[in-house]
Amino acid sequence: MKVLVTDKINESAGKIIEGVAQVDFLPTMNEDELVQKIGEYDALMVRSQTKVTPKIIEAGKNLKIIGRAGVGVDNIDLESATQKGIIVVNSPDGNTMAASEHTIALMLAMARNIVPAGTSTKSGNWDRSKFTGTELYNKTLGIIGFGKIGTHVGEVALALGMKVVVYDPFTSKEVVERFGGEYVETLDDFWGKPDFITVHVPKNKDTLNMVNKDTIAKMKKGVRLVNCARGGIINENDLKDAINSGDVASCAVDVYENEPNIKDCPLINCEGNVVLTPHLGASTQEAQMNVAIDVAEQIKEVLSGGSASSAVNIPSLRPDRLEPVKDYMQIAENSGELAVQLSTGAVKTIEITVNGDLADLDIQPLEVAVLKGVLSSRLEGVNYVNAPVIAKKRGIDIISTRSKAKCNFAGLITVKLITDKESTTVAGALVAKDIPRIVKINEYETSIRPEKHELIVPHTNKPSMIAQVAKVIGEKGINIGSMNVVQKNDRHEESIMVINIDTIVDDETLKAIGKIDGVHNPKYVNLTV
Repeated sequence: MKVLVTDKINESAGKIIEGVAQVDFLPTMNEDELVQKIGEYDALMVRSQTKVTPKIIEAGKNLKIIGRAGVGVDNIDLESATQKGIIVVNSPDGNTMAASEHTIALMLAMARNIVPAGTSTKSGNWDRSKFTGTELYNKTLGIIGFGKIGTHVGEVALALGMKVVVYDPFTSKEVVERFGGEYVETLDDFWGKPDFITVHVPKNKDTLNMVNKDTIAKMKKGVRLVNCARGGIINENDLKDAINSGDVASCAVDVYENEPNIKDCPLINCEGNVVLTPHLGASTQEAQMNVAIDVAEQIKEVLSGGSASSAVNIPSLRPDRLEPVKDYMQIAENSGELAVQLSTGAVKTIEITVNGDLADLDIQPLEVAVLKGVLSSRLEGVNYVNAPVIAKKRGIDIISTRSKAKCNFAGLITVKLITDKESTTVAGALVAKDIPRIVKINEYETSIRPEKHELIVPHTNKPSMIAQVAKVIGEKGINIGSMNVVQKNDRHEESIMVINIDTIVDDETLKAIGKIDGVHNPKYVNLTV
C-alpha cells in the first residue's frame, strides 16, 4: 500500500505510517497534477493548500482514506468521498492548546499594552506612564462557547484569579458551576457582566455578527474583546466605532471577515489599543506536529483494517449497521437540525422514536445522525464519530424508542427536543421509499422537502396572510421555490407556512415578517442537504 503526503506536513507522520505502507512526501500539486498521481495511492494526507476535488477523488481508484492535518475539511469534497466510500478524517483536538494559549496571550497583550509599548520602546522612547495597563486579577472573563478551547481558556483564567461567566446553550448550568464559573441562560443576561469577552463558537447564521453595535451597547463601558474563533462573529466596522468612542477599551483579533485579504479591514487603521495577528491560533510547532501525528495514526489504523477516531463522513459507521438504515440518515439529521433551530434554551433531552419498518432495525446510526444534526447547528467540528461523546459531555439525555404503533409511512422517525424552556417535535419519513419529507412540526402535519434554506412562519389562519408574507420576501429579492401551508390539528384558526427559498434570510427580513399582524415568531432554518 502507498500513502501520498503533501502540503509540508511534519515528517513524523511518515514514520508512523511507514510500518504499514510506503509513504511519499511530494510538494503541493494542482488538480491536474494530482489526478495523474493519485490513482496509485491508498491514502492521501493534506493540509489546507491542496484542494481535493471530485475529479481527484474519481481518479483515486484505490483511495480508502483522506486525512486533513487540521480541523477544517472545506478543501475536501466530502460528498464525492462519501459516495466513493472513502473515509475522510481530521484532527479536531490537535490545536486546542495552541488556540487556547493564543487567546490568553492576546488578552494579556491587550491588557498591558504590549504591542504599542514595544513599538515605542524600539523607537528609543521611554513612555512608562503612557502605557499603564489593567490587571486580569479579579476581573470577569465572559466566555461564549464552552467547548474544549473555551474550557481551557476558562481554566487558565481561573488560575490567574479571574472570575468566569459562561454562555453556551449546549452546556448545562451544572457543568459550568462544577467548573467554577457562573452560567447565564441568555446573551441578554450575559453582555453586561464581563470586563473581558472571548468568543469560541463556529461561524454560522446564529453567530454571524453576534457582537455588533447593538450588543456592544449592552456591555460594560470599557469592555475588552478577544476573537480567536472565526472572522465575522464580531462586526469589524461596529468594533472600530466602539473603540473610537471608548465604549470598547481595546480588542485583540486573530481572525477576519476576509482572509487573507485584510487590507480593507477597518481595524487596521483603527486608533487605540488594537492587537492584530494573522490567524496564528493553530500556528505552533507542537500543534502542527499534533495534527500530523493524529491524522497519521488514523490512516495507519484504517489501512490496517481498523476504524478512524475522527471520521467526518458516514463510512465511519460500521457498514453492517449502516446499510439497513442508510436511506434514512439524511432525513434523521435534517429532523435534528430543524428541531434545534426552532427551539430556544439549553438542550436537556432528545427523544427519538421510530415506527414502521425501522422499529425492527438497529437504529444506532439514526441516533447518531439526529445528534449530529442537533449539535452541528450550534457547534463546530461535530461529526458522526464525536456527536455522542459531545452530547454526553454536555449532559444531554438521549432516549430512543421503537414503537409498533401504525403509521402512514414505511418508516417514520420522530425527534422530540426538550430544552429548559420548551419542547419541539419534528418527524421525518421517506415517501415512495426514496423521497425525504418532513411530515410533522409540533402539532402540524406537513409534507416538506428538506432544502438548504427554509422559512418557517406560524400565523393566524385568516385571509391575505400568504400574500403579505410573500410581498415582504419579494421586496427583499428572495425567490420562493415552494410553499407548504397547513392548519394546526386541533385548532384550525392557527396555521404554519413552510417556505423553501434560495438564499439566507437576514434578521431585518425576519423582523419585517414578524411585524405582519397575525404572524408569530418567524424563523429562518438552514439545513444540510
